[in-house]
Amino acid sequence: MSQTLTAFLSEGPAILVEIEAVKGSSPREAGTFMLVSATRIWETIGGGQFEYMAIDHARAILDGRTEIDVLDIPLGPEIGQCCGGRTLLRFTKVTEAVADALITRMRKAEDQQPAVFIFGAGHVGKALANSLSLLPVSVSVIETRREELIGLPGTVSTHLTPMPEAMVKDIPAGGAAIIVTHDHALDFLIAKEALARDDLAYVGMIGSKTKRATFANWLAREGHDGTLDNLVMPIGGTLVKDKRPAIIAALVTSEVLHAIQRFAALAQVQSGSALR
Repeated sequence: MSQTLTAFLSEGPAILVEIEAVKGSSPREAGTFMLVSATRIWETIGGGQFEYMAIDHARAILDGRTEIDVLDIPLGPEIGQCCGGRTLLRFTKVTEAVADALITRMRKAEDQQPAVFIFGAGHVGKALANSLSLLPVSVSVIETRREELIGLPGTVSTHLTPMPEAMVKDIPAGGAAIIVTHDHALDFLIAKEALARDDLAYVGMIGSKTKRATFANWLAREGHDGTLDNLVMPIGGTLVKDKRPAIIAALVTSEVLHAIQRFAALAQVQSGSALR
């Protein structure tokens, strides 16, 4: 995202529109920002009439028709919205210093994004990479087959290796491992390494109840206790009976996001308890 921000800023004068404070209900939280140029916008502060007002005001500043740099907007019937709160917007002309600060801010946010490692770039792996690449997560795809890494989204990190299981250790704490390779034996090796960790938010493997039972038996023979409490399998839940790759990817994406948020919330609670 920092690359698209840099490209936008290189196109010409722009106004930074930032939500400085919020009272009550609002479309987005304080700190959310967007950029407005004479012809384009970058990102969103929530949409609707509220955002249209912000865009119009930003362009009035660009045109020299106003110098007012703060708007206090009621999000109610007055503007045709029903959020019920109020939002204070700050408008700032983008100077070189402002642009540098924004790029630094975005890169820092990207560095802190949860990591999702997709093991396998077959039909489901590719669909997952496409789905997850649209979200604020860092996506890595690991494959043993060079040709399968072609055509993935440009924001996805790709890794060609004969031993994908060796890369499980590289998943940052709080991240996710999604195992969708073309080989059951390889799936098992990767899952064994992932389940050996207790700091991953999600470990999921594509398959059926039969494959789950087979994996449990294999683990037992390998000296593991055979319990699979931390393994999601089948991935994507069982409510939607549709095995098309894009559907599986949509379901798993939701599943992974929930798991990452739950893990982060629990870690925050535990951190707060440790400080008392």
